[in-house]
Amino acid sequence: MTIKPKQHILIFYIVLLMASAIVVLNFSMLVEQEEAQVDEELFAYVEPLPFESGVFERAGFALSYQNMPDDENPQRSLDGYYKRRAFSGAPPIIPHVILNENTFGGKACLQCHQNGGYVEQFKAFAPVTPHPELINCRQCHVPVKSSSLFQATAFEGLKANQIHNSALEGSPPIIPHTLQMRENCLACHAGPAAPKAIRVTHPERVNCRSCHALKPLTPIEWTRPTNE
Repeated sequence: MTIKPKQHILIFYIVLLMASAIVVLNFSMLVEQEEAQVDEELFAYVEPLPFESGVFERAGFALSYQNMPDDENPQRSLDGYYKRRAFSGAPPIIPHVILNENTFGGKACLQCHQNGGYVEQFKAFAPVTPHPELINCRQCHVPVKSSSLFQATAFEGLKANQIHNSALEGSPPIIPHTLQMRENCLACHAGPAAPKAIRVTHPERVNCRSCHALKPLTPIEWTRPTNE
């Protein structure tokens, strides 16, 4: 059987098309394996996921927080929460007596503050620390030794953040603070030791950043949409 010249041309085009398809497919697979390109300038304010690792590590307590009865007496208020801080974002003071001035976290501080719970000695629920892995607690948290200053000062600390601040009516409120040292959202927003004003109603939804976005470092000017 002899192959005519026209059949030679047809076979050539078929082989060419198959080779082209292989080249295109190979190029597409290589492109899919490349890392995504991110505009670092545009997303510079977004903190990476490791800052949120604490909330996932403590997710096992979420249902316990949800099923706990409401603590009506004493009820921890947001004003009391801020009174134990020199300014908004500062480490809270130690409001009780310390038995050993040289104590570290371990079985001292973390005995009550790692998982929270009711403390019979103080007749109250212990707040949960968002960073139990940092055991040198006294490096940042100090007890109150005096109620007055040694010398007058004009120091003014940062004001408290506005809570329930949402971009749109009905949308989830934004996170008004940074996540550094506050990686575990459930520590301050869930459980009977959490201030009533900022206590979340759905602690079982531990992936908080799927709905709540961080407040941008630079203000954004925009107009709230209306129904008109």
